[in-house]
Amino acid sequence: MTTPRRLGNPITAFRIGDPNGSYPVFSAEGARRFPGRWNEAGAEVIYASVHYSTAMLEKLVHWTGIMPPDQHFIEITIPAGTCYEVFSTEHHPDWHQASGESARRFGRTWYAERRSAVLLVPSVVARMEQNIVINAAHDDFRDITCGLERRIWWDTRLFD
Repeated sequence: MTTPRRLGNPITAFRIGDPNGSYPVFSAEGARRFPGRWNEAGAEVIYASVHYSTAMLEKLVHWTGIMPPDQHFIEITIPAGTCYEVFSTEHHPDWHQASGESARRFGRTWYAERRSAVLLVPSVVARMEQNIVINAAHDDFRDITCGLERRIWWDTRLFD
């Protein structure tokens, strides 16, 4: 386990979704209903990426190259002072396995203990990049904000 700390500077994160979909773009409802790499079903978490391009890659891999129409992105602002934790790949070398069990086990404990509002994790798709798991049940969540939804324009060459 790593020690939670407080952010010295704000972080901007990005999330992509369908504003006409089953759940709002900035919502924990999808993760609450379905398990993910870092959560069990029932956990109120929101996945985002530190970089816009990583958010695009994550969306592409989860939709297997077929994008639903009308995707939008939001910028999420995680303010200075927010409690965060960084996942250590050195202590969990199997975190990236397809089963996701190691990562999910870590995320389950992190969420249940409410150790931090933000968990910085590596992206499986772009391992040098970071994704962010936001714990909507943590007290610091109330200070995390998101901007307006803006449309994404996908380059058609991604789908050729």
